[in-house]
Amino acid sequence: MTTTIGLVGVGVMGGGMGRNLMKAGFPLTVYTRTKAKAKSLLQEGAHWADSPKELAATSDLVITMVGYPKDVEDVYCGENGIFAGKHGGIVIDMTTSSPRLAKKLYAAAKEHGIDSLDAPVSGGDLGAKGGTLAIMVGGDKAAFDAAMPVFSAMGKTIRYFGAAGSGQYAKMCNQIAIAAGMLGVAESMAYAKASGLDPVAVQETIETGAAGSWSLSNLAPRMLKGDMSPGFYIKHFIKDMRIAIESAEEMHLDLPGLKLAKKLYDELAAQGKENCGTQAIYTWYTK
Repeated sequence: MTTTIGLVGVGVMGGGMGRNLMKAGFPLTVYTRTKAKAKSLLQEGAHWADSPKELAATSDLVITMVGYPKDVEDVYCGENGIFAGKHGGIVIDMTTSSPRLAKKLYAAAKEHGIDSLDAPVSGGDLGAKGGTLAIMVGGDKAAFDAAMPVFSAMGKTIRYFGAAGSGQYAKMCNQIAIAAGMLGVAESMAYAKASGLDPVAVQETIETGAAGSWSLSNLAPRMLKGDMSPGFYIKHFIKDMRIAIESAEEMHLDLPGLKLAKKLYDELAAQGKENCGTQAIYTWYTK
């Protein structure tokens, strides 16, 4: 591949995504605030940049996968940010962020002759490692088409939804569905345990029927093993739910199920579990 890619953010998600980009043959340069997190990728052949600005200046296409909307804005618009070092080409923010910010970045990118796509993902750490992410994209269709080989290296289901911000709106639909679903999965497992059944047997049985879901198949086993390690941090899920609630309110839409889920996750964060995986909601029912 002749397209050089710059990747900002190599955490739980970005690390697996970067590894799959290299497997597909893309030359990769990385930047993260804590260089130690990039050690394995650097050992595998990635190059290092000392700032997003430096990374952008040497990359045809830049991908960002960071934590919060403020981080996204700083990475792009800061003094040593991407827009300070890049003119032309494509930038893709794959962070789950706000639709409003995606539209703002799109407009700012145009001023630099850059095509900007918002392309949040779903599939957690397993999807990032396996290259099977669902990728939801907003922005110009021509830029989406040009970036398809890059998306294909990281994901399995790749869908274009429309103008800037559309990818983030689609991701909010995903997070809303997961939020109430996670309560259902945790409550089901807690109920199975309380009734004296073997909850593992229950999980393995009901996942094959109408109750089946990704969360039931992949996160319920972690719940039952007491494995609360993060495939997706509670703190980031709370951020996503907050964005979804705010954008829903802008559309005059009330989402009581989402608000309840956020309330319970807020309680877990207050207990110091913000760095646990989202499956730690199970502990709310078994305390």
